[in-house]
Amino acid sequence: MPEGRRRPATMADVAREVGLSHQTVSRVLNDHPLVRPETRERVRKAIEDLGYRPNSAARALVTRRSQTLGVITFNSTLYGPASTLFGIEQAARDAGFVVSIDSLTALTATSVRAALDRLAKQAVEGIIVIAPLSGTAEVLSALAGQLPAVVVEGGAVPGLGAVSVDQEAGARRVTRHLLDQGAATVWHVAGPGDWVEAEGRVLGWRRVLREAGAAVHRPLRGTWSPSSGYQAGRRLADRGDVEAVFVANDQMALGLLRAFHEAGVRVPGDVLVAGFDDVPEAAYFTPPLTTVRQDFTAVGRRSIELLVEQVAAGRPLERRAVVPVELVVRQSSTR
Repeated sequence: MPEGRRRPATMADVAREVGLSHQTVSRVLNDHPLVRPETRERVRKAIEDLGYRPNSAARALVTRRSQTLGVITFNSTLYGPASTLFGIEQAARDAGFVVSIDSLTALTATSVRAALDRLAKQAVEGIIVIAPLSGTAEVLSALAGQLPAVVVEGGAVPGLGAVSVDQEAGARRVTRHLLDQGAATVWHVAGPGDWVEAEGRVLGWRRVLREAGAAVHRPLRGTWSPSSGYQAGRRLADRGDVEAVFVANDQMALGLLRAFHEAGVRVPGDVLVAGFDDVPEAAYFTPPLTTVRQDFTAVGRRSIELLVEQVAAGRPLERRAVVPVELVVRQSSTR
């Protein structure tokens, strides 16, 4: 070993420091009840003085607890899934767990099974699946009864815990807001049809318009990207009769605002515009964007709470939590 570099302390070093057996040190590390308080204190002080770091893999063999949770995520480059993943990581850390992440490019039965196999080799105690596609229930049904699991934004899956944001309520609130500003009806630029979140927003938008007796036009479908919002914006600008637009996410709304600007359509003077997500940049769009804020920190916290509850129970539990939303009104939707 190069001079000046110390090797990491071992359990044997701790035992030698306090003059106790290796087994006694192990009992302290594993919170064994049959250890005298003064002995426990001596061992812990030696651990701190020597800078000893327990081998988590070896400890897991003894305690059968890895303190590790697995997360399977899909398309984590998008703001929603990425923010959800961050919220889960923070909540897991606060609960004393570490997270092992497996990111999928396609959500299929084969890819999910492969991810489960990879995470099982790490002895994870439970699984969270961030699965926003409409086919989630069928793909994840094999998880039911196998180990503690929570599905995020994938809809209800029999036998599994589930956490979701109230997408329909958010869409209802923003659509109602646009109508209250004097628009005869509200057009909608929707997300992909195979996303659970996108369909929840379509449902809320459509229901408010029908309740108000307003015209319900066919949604324009986008891909969550600014470019798809830009293309939708060009089509709507060409119509000349659009008074208000609810866009299913802020990134598409950004593209739509660009298309309106190029076409000479004033926002909010000619058309009212609102988005969904409240990305950090939304307050700095031109004009600042009205949007629906999703509480991703709450999503992460509730996901971990439901999963840890199952881990403590030692079996899967079918629980469901719905996280509320907040309408953030800015200049783009007010006259």
